[in-house]
Amino acid sequence: MVSMKRNPRSKFYELLQAQIRNEFHASQQYVAVAVWYDGKDLPQLAKHFYRQALEERNHAMALVQYLLDTDHHVEIPDVPAVRNDFADIREPVALALAQEQEVEADFVQLAKVARDEDDFTGAEFVQWFLKEQVEEISSMKRLLNVVDMAKGNVFDVEQFLFRESVGEEDDSSMPPVAGGKL
Repeated sequence: MVSMKRNPRSKFYELLQAQIRNEFHASQQYVAVAVWYDGKDLPQLAKHFYRQALEERNHAMALVQYLLDTDHHVEIPDVPAVRNDFADIREPVALALAQEQEVEADFVQLAKVARDEDDFTGAEFVQWFLKEQVEEISSMKRLLNVVDMAKGNVFDVEQFLFRESVGEEDDSSMPPVAGGKL
């Protein structure tokens, strides 16, 4: 019988496990936003957030793969309830921007803890996510600016998303994703 030795759970790995929950929650929240836009017959906004939901799912699964690769136990968590109703088209984008800013703070904390624990591999792994958050925040700020400039004209926002590639970059340097990237 082969005994599988698991690595101990450091603070860094506990935070990574918590971040898996945050990423799955972000994915579910983006699905809720996409469905809300779909229900308002706004296909470009819906498409944008369906794509964002998949991206967040892939981030969660990249964290899972890293934990598996480093011989850590992984628990797939439940996620908090998501918000499903919004007053106007601006609210979901503002929520998304705030969510991305929270994720950035989470990854900054992960980077600090990895360094404090002399976990150089963990610190290097987190760097990709920090770089990704710059793009995510910039993308959501840009979309929120467009929504604000449109002054309620949803068709201007839809046209913008149809013509521009907001947050559609495919990064080949992304860490491996458990089960494969969707």
